[in-house]
Amino acid sequence: MLVNSPHSTIKVDNKIVLEIIVQEHAEPLLNLVNANRQYLREWLPWVDNMQSVDDFKAYISRCKSLHEEGSDYGLVIRMNNEVAGRVGIHYINRQNSCGAIGYWLGEAFAGKGIITKSCEALIKHGFTVLQLNRIEIKCGTGNYKSAAIAERLHFKKEGVLRQAEFVNGKFIDLSLYSLLKEEWSNKGEMNNTVHENGGE
Repeated sequence: MLVNSPHSTIKVDNKIVLEIIVQEHAEPLLNLVNANRQYLREWLPWVDNMQSVDDFKAYISRCKSLHEEGSDYGLVIRMNNEVAGRVGIHYINRQNSCGAIGYWLGEAFAGKGIITKSCEALIKHGFTVLQLNRIEIKCGTGNYKSAAIAERLHFKKEGVLRQAEFVNGKFIDLSLYSLLKEEWSNKGEMNNTVHENGGE
């Protein structure tokens, strides 16, 4: 189980709240995916597998099991109480104190700083509450918006993972970014350096 992590919500600001994913999120998440299938499937390999509420319920059950094991911390993003997307720290490795951030938004919510702010709050939670030492972000080498988020959050690009993910019938290369706890601490938790409304 995730040590020192009873939190079911993280308040990002007066409009954005992150909620631990539960079964009640299945229908609104499906509705969001249905409204954004072409937009999301460009870079996300799982979109075509989510076709029903039951698909999402099964996925959420897996998320719960992984959370209880201590290897996943998945949340739903609410913007003005409306489900806007997902964010989380996945593949948490307790031995090495590391994990990887993943995120997605409905197209209507993009470009408002939601992902940047949500990731910033989640990074703080990861380093302080979950006691991680390293957090990664991986994104397709052509996914410039996602790469910009990693860079805005002061992640360092370590290199390219060749043909590391199968998306839309083809293997794509992934850029690998990382942030260490000491780097995050040295930047004053990034509070003064992330533009409030920059990017996604």
